[in-house]
Amino acid sequence: MEGFVAEQAEPVSAEAIGAVAGLGERATLVQFSSAFCQPCRAARRILAEVAAMVEGVVHVEIDAEEQLSLVRELDITSTPTVLVLDAAGRIVKRATGQPRKADVIAALGLAIA
Repeated sequence: MEGFVAEQAEPVSAEAIGAVAGLGERATLVQFSSAFCQPCRAARRILAEVAAMVEGVVHVEIDAEEQLSLVRELDITSTPTVLVLDAAGRIVKRATGQPRKADVIAALGLAIA
């Protein structure tokens, strides 16, 4: 996995990522996955665990094959790719590959600081 790297971009809306309940009150973990991606399963588990640990944080998983326009717009080149959004929907950090729980927590800390 590549570590989380800093990002600066226009905010991403809840509608754009299909977050029916909206973005997290404090932060949102957005995971781009594909059907046959083994590391995506582990990423899903890790991100769900972290979201459950931190109040106001939600995890949204997006099927990259079904959302090609969003994949292109956000320059997603592989799965899993994880975006950490702050409360306003700005991408704070990005990582590709299976994330480590400690790295997710650290990146989340920057988003909610």
